[in-house]
Amino acid sequence: MAEDSDLEKTEQASSKRLEDARKEGDVPRSRELATVTVLFTAGLTIMMMSEHLNQALKTTMSSGLHFDRSAAFDPTVLLMRTADSISSLLTAFAPLALILVAVAIAAPILVGGWIFSGKAFVPQFGRLNPLKGLSNIISKNSVAELVKSIAKVVLVGIVAYVVISHDMEPILSLSMLPLNESISQVGNLMLTGFLTIVSTLVFIAAIDVPYQLYQYANKLKMTKEIRQEAKESDGNPEIKAKIRQQQREMARRRMMSEIPNADVVITNPTHYAVAIKYQDEGMRAPVVVAKGADAVALKIREIAGENKVLIMESPKLARAIYTHTELGNEIPEALYSAVAEILAYVFQMRIFKKEGGFYPEIPQTLAVPDELDPHSLLAKAGVAETDIEDAGVLI
Repeated sequence: MAEDSDLEKTEQASSKRLEDARKEGDVPRSRELATVTVLFTAGLTIMMMSEHLNQALKTTMSSGLHFDRSAAFDPTVLLMRTADSISSLLTAFAPLALILVAVAIAAPILVGGWIFSGKAFVPQFGRLNPLKGLSNIISKNSVAELVKSIAKVVLVGIVAYVVISHDMEPILSLSMLPLNESISQVGNLMLTGFLTIVSTLVFIAAIDVPYQLYQYANKLKMTKEIRQEAKESDGNPEIKAKIRQQQREMARRRMMSEIPNADVVITNPTHYAVAIKYQDEGMRAPVVVAKGADAVALKIREIAGENKVLIMESPKLARAIYTHTELGNEIPEALYSAVAEILAYVFQMRIFKKEGGFYPEIPQTLAVPDELDPHSLLAKAGVAETDIEDAGVLI
């Protein structure tokens, strides 16, 4: 079928396709970036450990060249001295080796991240197909790798020539220096030249990383037919969005149906509205049965008015409950006192309407902690009132 043609793969890979590729162990990698990272680490580590490594080499060489004449004819002694020398060198170079091993393991995950897939160990005999191997040799990717390799060799060669030409005079003068000084100078020249040459590989890596990401994305592209099949199997995003919208509408309708059963609606007075319900039996604390801002708040007040649910204005309390209480949850303990005063007024009002008597006194000052009111927090932070309103935290 023609769907395997690269020309027809115009659709970006779906999330499922990317996830399946990752499970198969197929992730983008940049060998150039990993190589540069390891080489740079090696050069910098050797530079920092140069004194330690130099001293270890001197000590090993000195101890290896000084021994009794009798030891030269005793194979056991020579073997022991050789083992000691090797052990000393291994101990001296162990930190360098451990650092390089750690970097060699970590460097490849700089592009593509960490992944472990057992499927990568499963033999794939299809790779033994000579025709498929020939097609890989003459593929676009192979040509790009060839061009990259040639460019790397040319670049490194040019830089190496410049470095050696620049250091030619110090190199020629090494024969006239004392042994210790010449050895130190050779080390410095070699290390500086090495880091300079490796630095040029950063340019190759900077090109290779975006190229590998592009190649990976291009390789996983899908045809329109496969993309549509993926949508049908994974779920069309448009349909999912429609379902989520319908779910929100259903939740809003359920919330609105609870408003007639509320004891009181506390408002901001216009921007926020929260409906509170409390029963002596079965409830440890008052519960928020509905809440909303702006248009939803207006609808809550409208339904509350139609069902004769008492509406009270308490901006600070309304803001605090709206911000810190989810629908169906109990109000925070810090707001118990304030809500209790309002509920007491509501119950007294019900008794007044049924039996008459003294008109209940409306609560004036409610104990609402400033830390629960976003408006108070912003005001303390020095935000102007007009800016608070623009931010949506309205009075």
